[in-house]
Amino acid sequence: MITALPTRPFGKTGMDITRVGFGAWAAGGAGWAFSWGAQDDGESVAAIHRAVEAGINWIDTAAVYGLGHSEEVVARAMDGLPEQDRPYIFTKCGLVWDESDRRKPPRRVGDAASLRSELEASLRRLRVERIDLYQVHWPAEDGTRLEDYWATLLAMKDEGKIRAAGLCNHNAAQLEIAETVGHVDTLQPPFSAIKRGYAAELAWCAQHSTGAIVYSPMQAGLLTGAFSVERAARLDKEDWRSRDTEFQGERLRRNLDLADVLRKIGDRYGTGPGAVAVAWALAWPGVTAAIVGARNAAQVEGWLPAATLQLGEADLDEVASAIGSTGAGSGPTRPPTWAI
Repeated sequence: MITALPTRPFGKTGMDITRVGFGAWAAGGAGWAFSWGAQDDGESVAAIHRAVEAGINWIDTAAVYGLGHSEEVVARAMDGLPEQDRPYIFTKCGLVWDESDRRKPPRRVGDAASLRSELEASLRRLRVERIDLYQVHWPAEDGTRLEDYWATLLAMKDEGKIRAAGLCNHNAAQLEIAETVGHVDTLQPPFSAIKRGYAAELAWCAQHSTGAIVYSPMQAGLLTGAFSVERAARLDKEDWRSRDTEFQGERLRRNLDLADVLRKIGDRYGTGPGAVAVAWALAWPGVTAAIVGARNAAQVEGWLPAATLQLGEADLDEVASAIGSTGAGSGPTRPPTWAI
């Protein structure tokens, strides 16, 4: 039986989505540039099923995750669900990989023919006739103007191949440019108590009725309470986090100190630091929902409370103080008081 969870309108898309959604990045498995390491497909399917059973009504994936494999795993998970229980599927385009060197970082491409080819490939892998949300993964670096690749996505929407069109990792100036071509349905930026640099973009979304789903609200596991200096040192070389500066040296220690404070807040609510980290991101104006990943069903349980958890002003003050005292991350330390 599917559990009912609170939902929010997702901008002007016509979709109402739960405050957290399932992120399928790790489901891509190993063997590509930004892998989380080896992953069992059966565990990924079980994690997706647990999230849906708990009431989560959307999944975020991307063509580049596992170079197509994550989308295939998501399709496999959907096969095991009744039609009425299937969540919305969000995916992404604009990152093109080299099949002859699968570990080479993908190219950021905005060419219309490439984006259309990517769309058809994603439709095939996901085994659907329409994608609920199609997003440009990163600003293009192949010389294609933003106005042009955004117009391509809007055309896909007009043709009925996608329900909504969005941008990921684009700044406020780029959003302004896109908006002159046609409404930006959604934005997907990174946002956590460690990486807080997209606050201005989230405010832009609030002002323009653009839905915003933030990714890595637990900072790739650093704020779950399950990390330590020793675990970071043991990360497999296949895992992109082994090369990330937030998982090294003084930055790592500051981040873990912040996680300890989130743990104390979680204790008051009977939940863990990961759920508190997600709820912190959800407290910001402009944020519709947050993407949270899981490698197995047990990890889903760690963040499910965030679907209903709401932090008070005293909690947000405590987090802001902890950010200041630990020196973790950068950017504004709390949402404005008027937004609470």
